[in-house]
Amino acid sequence: MRLGYLLIFWTCFECSHCQLLVDLFRDLETSLLNTRIPDTTEFLPEYDFIIVGAGSAGCVLANRLSEISSARVLLLEAGDQETFISDVPLTAALTQTTRYNWGYKADATPNACQGLRNGVCNWPKGRGIGGTSLINFMLYTRGHRRDYDGWAAANNSGWSYAEVLPYFKKSERIGIPELYRSPYHGRNGPLDVQYTDYKSRQLKAFLKSSRELGYEITDTNGEQLMGFARAQATIRQGRRCSTSKAFIQPVLHRRNLHISMKSWVTKLLIDPSTKMAIGVEFTKQRQRFVVRASKEVILSAGAIASPQLLMLSGVGPRAHLQELKIPVIQDLSVGYNLQDHITLNGLTFMVNDSTVNDARLLNPQDIFSYLFAGQGPYTIPGGAEAFAFVRTPSSSFAKDYADMELVLGAGSLSGDRFGTLRDLLGIPDQFYHKMYSDIQDKDTFGLVPVLLRPKSTGRISLRSRNPFHWPRMEPNFMQHPDDVRAMIEGIEMILQLSSTNSMRKIGTRFHSRSFPGCEHLIFASHDYWRCCLRLYGSSLQHQSGTCKMGPSTDATAVVDPELRVHGIQHLRVADASIMPHVPAGHTNAIVIMIAEKAADMIKNAWRMKIAPLEK
Repeated sequence: MRLGYLLIFWTCFECSHCQLLVDLFRDLETSLLNTRIPDTTEFLPEYDFIIVGAGSAGCVLANRLSEISSARVLLLEAGDQETFISDVPLTAALTQTTRYNWGYKADATPNACQGLRNGVCNWPKGRGIGGTSLINFMLYTRGHRRDYDGWAAANNSGWSYAEVLPYFKKSERIGIPELYRSPYHGRNGPLDVQYTDYKSRQLKAFLKSSRELGYEITDTNGEQLMGFARAQATIRQGRRCSTSKAFIQPVLHRRNLHISMKSWVTKLLIDPSTKMAIGVEFTKQRQRFVVRASKEVILSAGAIASPQLLMLSGVGPRAHLQELKIPVIQDLSVGYNLQDHITLNGLTFMVNDSTVNDARLLNPQDIFSYLFAGQGPYTIPGGAEAFAFVRTPSSSFAKDYADMELVLGAGSLSGDRFGTLRDLLGIPDQFYHKMYSDIQDKDTFGLVPVLLRPKSTGRISLRSRNPFHWPRMEPNFMQHPDDVRAMIEGIEMILQLSSTNSMRKIGTRFHSRSFPGCEHLIFASHDYWRCCLRLYGSSLQHQSGTCKMGPSTDATAVVDPELRVHGIQHLRVADASIMPHVPAGHTNAIVIMIAEKAADMIKNAWRMKIAPLEK
């Protein structure tokens, strides 16, 4: 099996047929190790709960609801099970070139992504048991306590920080010794959260620079978000810990849990007279199936597919559904309130030390260190070693609230010789060669600004009534001028950070070459950065908010604080789409928390036993 790993490493970096290798090694691995997830092909006529989507939320819900031995649970997933090619934290971008990624591309938007391939943003979303936790960069952050207190203040009772913290802790198994006694972390959950064992010199300099900028080194999932920290990530002994590994693999023996893969849900069945969800319709192996739910249908298909399925099923904006001649069952603001974290890739810094790049990693020492000990640079989650949560100088948010994240990369875009990262980000080859052709052999690292509290919102809507067509995805990135202002200040904070004494001691120098298309502007001026953002600003892939949670008095809300769809019985949504405002954190941890809380809500509604929470 380790030889299989080695073969993957040596071939996939330059492989144009990576998906064939994924399929081959998945079949080999599952056969040899007997880890194949049993795929249901014969269905009961009725289940208690049907969960649509086996992403991060769906895996948690399937685990928690099937704890009740009398509850019959069906988990439906359009993709397949994961394989060890997704295990390697550093090569997360490689996994996104396979069918584990839906491969969405957003519609063109005027203020971002204009210079990327085809002038659009790539929106990778996970497809398989584990969903986006199979392909994400594994960073584990929860956001600020004010995020959740803000949800609760908008009449979403039960969602304050004090009320959601126990659910973060419930899923977590913290593997960082200095945090074992922290009241903010869990020790007994199924989801491993650890540091990588690898530490570069630039990591140490980055953390030291915090005090020069007026910040502390902190646990960003602890008492305060603001500050600098090593990256906490969902890894287990140097390998990706997906929600499939954490929540599904340990419970495959449960006879009351049925999992059906390669099952594409095409419609939610809702009785128009009673306005009650009664089941789902899906296709599998070119056959159409209809399965009933006696208690609830739970939609966990994500911020793109969940609103799409609701609208295809007659729940959505009346005028929009009538345009497509879809019978309207419930008029709700489905698909609006689309939010995302915005970023700018390509800011590169040279340094007097060895850094991570494609060519250097293809050496036996790093490969064998990873294969046999789970150590070394291959354990870096998506290449991100650390991050700083900071407040931009002109921010209108509270003094203790970070509106910008600065992510430290162990390498940079200049080291992407084989083009995997370019393919993920949609960076044109012309951009790469013009910017980096003469520094490919130099040691470089990247710093990436991330807008944490965007004020611009987009929309998901239908292109047609065909469930196999992608929906229309309008990001509207940086439509609000304050988003542009914050991003420019975030970039300037990066340049300030790179000039601290700590960073200069390791020879940090900014690669000050103008981005293609912006050469006519004064370098590093505000107009120059606006140009860079318009051409190359993109998404951190944290789409959320499209089935907004809110009380019935909120005309923009789709689900109530119990995550029940307004006006429809026995139908809930539990995924990133329910967030009223995207928190200042990476959304995977937040989605897992939402699903943990949703499972207890569902159990409580049907008077099922609920395990006590650790306070």
